[in-house]
Amino acid sequence: MNQKVEIEFPSGIELYIKREDLLHPLISGNKFRKLKYNIAQAQKENKKALLTFGGAFSNHILATAAAGKEYEFNTIGVVRGNELKDNYQENSTLSKAEQLGMQFYFIERELYRNKENESFVKTLNEKFGDFYLVPEGGTNELAIKGCEEILSEDDKEFDFVCCAVGTGGTISGIINSSHENQEIIGFPALKGDFLSDDICKFVTKKNWKLILDYHFGGYGKVKPELISFLNQFYEEAKIPLDPIYTGKMMFGIVDLIKKGSFPQKSKILAIHTGGLQGIKGINNLLKKKNKEYLIYEE
Repeated sequence: MNQKVEIEFPSGIELYIKREDLLHPLISGNKFRKLKYNIAQAQKENKKALLTFGGAFSNHILATAAAGKEYEFNTIGVVRGNELKDNYQENSTLSKAEQLGMQFYFIERELYRNKENESFVKTLNEKFGDFYLVPEGGTNELAIKGCEEILSEDDKEFDFVCCAVGTGGTISGIINSSHENQEIIGFPALKGDFLSDDICKFVTKKNWKLILDYHFGGYGKVKPELISFLNQFYEEAKIPLDPIYTGKMMFGIVDLIKKGSFPQKSKILAIHTGGLQGIKGINNLLKKKNKEYLIYEE
């Protein structure tokens, strides 16, 4: 569903949001798309368990746990940060994933960097037995195939399509299914330009670019001006956005509109990739620091 943002923008620009967050209550947004064909492949291979990786507030960890519950897989989450193992029940994302049946394996951050090494995966096989491995963030060729279904023929009317970028899978799928008249703009939630190389592995079209100015300090980092913006946006548009991905993208889009970066009468489509479940955890951290927090929470 494409929902128009009922805010008056300069130069006759119109902004719409594709509400991918409404696809499923827990396997929402791009996680639904990324897991769709991976689940089908795991079933085809007769796997009984899914293993994946993520951090303390990982939308992907929770979505994988929910998918496992719904499609009758055991789920294993390899979680970055050994310090979390003693108090993870206080984390809303991890506690919910555990309620859905996920088993956790907390590891040191240095060891976590080896998650793509064959030798490390072999040790996980020895520890947990046979499993279907879903990469961190869910990005692989099957995930991109799912993300190619985000855009429909009806979306051809939009001049620009914008999305948040984590591991590069979602924007790769969108680029692949984009129309000739469209420019795809990605807003990375992480520092650095390394994602361009990752995206180039999956796409051949050249109608895209990354805007690197709206990460607010990097992945999982938020700043007061971002929280204030999201609260104001919610009051005006009545659409909740997460502060880790979609919220940063929307801050960037609105800022670029104000700066005149889009041509007059542009029609912009922003992809809502979900992630609202993480708001409670972010709010808890902000409240402890006596800072402004998001006024909406599941």
